[in-house]
Amino acid sequence: MEQQSSAGESPAHAHQETPSALAVGAIGVVFGDIGTSPLYSLKESFIGHHPLTVDSAHIYGVLSLIFWTMTMIVTVKYVALILRADNKGEGGSLALLALITRKMGQTRWGIAITMIGVIATALFYGDAIITPAISVLSAVEGITTVQQGLTPLVLPITIAILVGLFAIQARGTASVGKLFGPVMLVYFLVLAILGIRGIAAAPEILWALNPWYAVQFFTLDPALAFLALGSVVLAVTGAEALYADMGHFGRRAIMVSWLYVAFPCLLLNYLGQSALILRNPAMIENPFFLMAPDWARLPLVILATMATVIASQAVISGAFSVSQQAVQLGFLPRLRILHTSAKAAGQVYVPLVNWGLLVLVVLLALGFRSSSNLASAYGIAVTGTMFITACMLGVLTFAVWKWHPLLAGLVTGTFLLIDGAYFASNITKIPDGGWFPLLVAAVAFVLLTTWSRGRRLVLARLQEGAMPIALFIRSAAQSATRVKGTAVFLTSTPDSIPPALLHNLKHNKVLHERIVLLTVAIEQVPHVRGPECTSMEALGDGFFRVMLHYGFMDEVDVPAALAAIEACGAPFKPMETSYFLARQTLLPSSRPGMAIWREKLFAWMVRNAESAMEFFKLPTNRVVELGSQLEI
Repeated sequence: MEQQSSAGESPAHAHQETPSALAVGAIGVVFGDIGTSPLYSLKESFIGHHPLTVDSAHIYGVLSLIFWTMTMIVTVKYVALILRADNKGEGGSLALLALITRKMGQTRWGIAITMIGVIATALFYGDAIITPAISVLSAVEGITTVQQGLTPLVLPITIAILVGLFAIQARGTASVGKLFGPVMLVYFLVLAILGIRGIAAAPEILWALNPWYAVQFFTLDPALAFLALGSVVLAVTGAEALYADMGHFGRRAIMVSWLYVAFPCLLLNYLGQSALILRNPAMIENPFFLMAPDWARLPLVILATMATVIASQAVISGAFSVSQQAVQLGFLPRLRILHTSAKAAGQVYVPLVNWGLLVLVVLLALGFRSSSNLASAYGIAVTGTMFITACMLGVLTFAVWKWHPLLAGLVTGTFLLIDGAYFASNITKIPDGGWFPLLVAAVAFVLLTTWSRGRRLVLARLQEGAMPIALFIRSAAQSATRVKGTAVFLTSTPDSIPPALLHNLKHNKVLHERIVLLTVAIEQVPHVRGPECTSMEALGDGFFRVMLHYGFMDEVDVPAALAAIEACGAPFKPMETSYFLARQTLLPSSRPGMAIWREKLFAWMVRNAESAMEFFKLPTNRVVELGSQLEI
């Protein structure tokens, strides 16, 4: 059974590819989401649910806000600061949570930080549903700039692309992923060329980089400027991917890709779009595609659609990775997780998550029908996650990195103010669609916390009636009949006898010659390697206690781990080893623990979890399951 622990460190990832190859790969995977933001962010700032007058004051103000938002949030907060917070080479909300809780332990603040990290994870699922829908819709809508009569085809084409994208996930992304980097490099190059073309027609737009224009925007119309933040922040959607994908590419490759490719190209494109609408305000209808000459619009639509598919792929893969981490860290029940690459351990496919996302993404596209409508739902999950990251950055600077309090307070306060302002602006979108990601996040939060709390209750109930190992060996080992072979009993409580062993002795009246009490411990680090993987203790009379240590991103394979153990008596022979599992039928009760409805929800999650046999890769013909009932 699984158990969480905090021991067992492992070295950070060693990236085998060359720095240039890693940088190109990062362009394809990490910057897909933020790279497709120019398709809709500037447009939505002016013609969204809180429209602005398309004049020089508002154009300069919005563009200045976009530039300084990318500078402060992406360059300073994520690239310069957050990327330093790696958990043995891995990043992301759950990796950051594991890093902090490992340092702080189960203190009052540690528990609060855990809840904050779970909320960030829940918000990510809301973001993962909206990103494919709004990205692909905004790209396909570009065909209306080629031929207005094609408008009725936008939604069917979008649905077809989304269904196709999710349908190929089971095949893995290794081969397709090789194309991501080159395609996105071409896409970013096109962004820059279009932007330069627009700037050349109105070079005075460069003055908008002066932060004074952002300040002037707020003095001109404070209320509208505050509401505009909800659309401006769409320019940095996907910034969390810089941190979440750090384990795949490394901090240096992501920094180089952002500073020398993604940031300059995005900025040039926003400058070009702004220059276009400065000269012709009517172009605000779709400035991204209208920047291109007539002959280039259809190829641009195709290229932008490819870029949005890549952006969506990155988010979907992120959802698989986050779900795997959540299972290993004890926030989700065992799920069917398939590894799609023999070389890249991080490439996984989770069927339940894949098809669940597809249904919700398609329903979202059908319900909102346009990227403008979806933009009102987009942003609140992103800014919520960014605000939580700012809170966790504060914990890092004060408690983990132990900066000087004045410096830590200044940095934390600055980003809490910036992210708080963007989150507050997005709260106004709740009636217009912002409720959707919050609803998804609320459901995800209930599932995550119910499973975590339920597991702790089950362990506590099992401990109540548990028999100490030493007592059992003294009383039963000598009197019971011993039969040949090895019996492996999986248990979550390594200091007591597992219920399956008690039931086996009670009903079958025998004990095997060698009995292994096995616990799988999931550590608060991404990977565990070397001698720290296994710990073994001989208990006497043929009894052994074995603990297998895995990182929260490692693949669990119990038979393979046992086969590598040499100090546990004779080698483990597959045809002479039986695995005994306990299957508890949970009975909701009025005992203190959780509300009855949550206990019923937890019992339902247990019934529908992936079997321990498949999750631990146990041989199907060597497993014995013994059932019992347990009140929680």
